Parts: sequence; C-alpha cells; structure tokens
Amino acid sequence: MASTTFIDTNQIPHGKLSGSGEFVEIMNDKLAGAKNGVATLHWLKSGERLDLTCDAKTHQLVYLMEGEGTISLNSKDHQVGQGAGIYLGPSESARVTQSGSGTLKLFHLTASPKN
Repeated sequence: MASTTFIDTNQIPHGKLSGSGEFVEIMNDKLAGAKNGVATLHWLKSGERLDLTCDAKTHQLVYLMEGEGTISLNSKDHQVGQGAGIYLGPSESARVTQSGSGTLKLFHLTASPKN
C-alpha cells in the first residue's frame, strides 16, 4: 500500500563529486520506499559536468530546473536552459555541462526494472 512521504530536501546532507558538482538524493528506497528508482538534485558550477550512462536495463531522465547548460548527445552539443530535458534509454549516454553565468540545477531520475 503506497503512502505519501514528505521529504525536506534542505535537511538531507549534500554530497560532492569532483568535477561533477554538488548533489543530494531526494528519492530512494530509504527515503520513500522507491525500490526501482532514484531521484537526485545536482548543482553544477562553472566548469562542472554530469556524465550520464545507462546500463542495458536502466532508463534516465534529466530536467534542467535553473540555469544554462550544454547537453552533449550523440556527438552533438545542444545549448539549453530552464525547462529542457533529456531521456536516455538502455545503453545510451550523454553529458550535461554548466555553460551559463550561474549555477545549473538539475533533476535526475534513474529507473531500473523490477528485480
């Protein structure tokens, strides 16, 4: 039986990845009982990037919430801003790079099939 869960993203400790900015998981098994998905917020500053790669069963969705960036997909760069997004199916990859004057904020959802 599903239940509504309040998640205060300001109270969850943030992590940092060298060259890939700051992040916080906002949906996972521990926080919300999500067995087949993980949702993360990412903040990229000047020169930082997020490399995305799906395995043979994983799907990913990235939505640009704030800022400007470049999405590199299939060897082509796309200049994007707030509201842009990408979907990656199994075995696909992409790179999101901060390219504006401010911080780039991303919502990143990863879903895998049920075990």
